[in-house]
Amino acid sequence: MNIQNETLLNPIPGDPQGYVTKDGMWAAIPWGKKFVIIHNGQQVHTANNYKSAKSYIQKSAKGASVSSLDKFL
Repeated sequence: MNIQNETLLNPIPGDPQGYVTKDGMWAAIPWGKKFVIIHNGQQVHTANNYKSAKSYIQKSAKGASVSSLDKFL
């Protein structure tokens, strides 16, 4: 059963179910009470909460604006 707005039933809502960048290169996936950061299919970091996970992704994605292929061209 899929509950679309499960936080309506919870008086103290927790963190969202995760975060994915628009290009799909970065994701924060809930893992217990923490969030695992995935980049290009590999785990690169573990954050204590959603806010720090999203901040880590935003800082890292900003520095990685040049693709790995562009380095060789």
